[in-house]
Amino acid sequence: MPTKSDDAIRKITFVGLGKMGRPMAMRLIASGFDVTCFDCVPALKAPLVKSGANDADTLSEAVQGADAVITMLPDGNIVRDVMMGQQGAASIMKKGSLLIDMSSSAPIGTRALGKELQELGIAMIDAPVSGGMAKALDGSLAIMVGGEPAQAERARPVLEVMGSNVFHTGRLGSGHAVKALNNFVSAAGLAAACEAVLIAEAFGVDPEILVDVLNASTGRNNSTQVKMKPHVLSGNFASGFALALMSKDIGTAADLAKELEVSNPSLSSLPVLKGQAAIWAQALGELGDQADHTEIFRYLKQSSER
Repeated sequence: MPTKSDDAIRKITFVGLGKMGRPMAMRLIASGFDVTCFDCVPALKAPLVKSGANDADTLSEAVQGADAVITMLPDGNIVRDVMMGQQGAASIMKKGSLLIDMSSSAPIGTRALGKELQELGIAMIDAPVSGGMAKALDGSLAIMVGGEPAQAERARPVLEVMGSNVFHTGRLGSGHAVKALNNFVSAAGLAAACEAVLIAEAFGVDPEILVDVLNASTGRNNSTQVKMKPHVLSGNFASGFALALMSKDIGTAADLAKELEVSNPSLSSLPVLKGQAAIWAQALGELGDQADHTEIFRYLKQSSER
């Protein structure tokens, strides 16, 4: 339940009711927070309003009087537009309120936005998530929080409703950095498992047996455990996380490394990251925006057959 301290977050505006945003907002409603929902697609609000959320026809109406605004949007550019664009939320939000950006945004952009909001008397933390729709539904997401410790603690009762593992990763932008790096590692694991399956098949090894061995051995990772059989080997390719989003996150990690090259030249040579960024960008170009990220297997298979 919401806490009672003077700066406690009780009234929340949730902006972005997509596949992840809807169940996350529902967790907050069920936990007793005063939640107002907003999305550019009005129909997405209906089930949340039916469950007890406040309705709002405009963004300005939605953020009026909120203690915290949570954004769960496709990227940081959209977050910036929501906050700082014409009739943006920042012009309406009360001083002392908090922006919690749970989108997968670019770390450098997050820090720039945070500085602008600070000048308006609005605090900001970044709190991207990992775990997918299943963990959004049961409130067991991993949440990576960047920002001032006091603001991270202020938001903790809210975040713990949505996630069972809440990590304070450091200063503002660090949560977004860690999320991008996590997805880079995850993507590399999935791509490696897919290539291993292609080699095994060519040699006459049953891919199901290969995955069983990987999961009992040191090759085990999240992709071998929860993606290979139900989504790749089955041919369903329906994990619920888009290839476009995975490619974006790997690109964010690569862009961050490039930004840091100025002060740390050794980061100019990162062959695994650069290779993964290229592979996923090429896969996106061939498979399109609607492809599931597990369809990287299709791209790798097609590439091997050329």
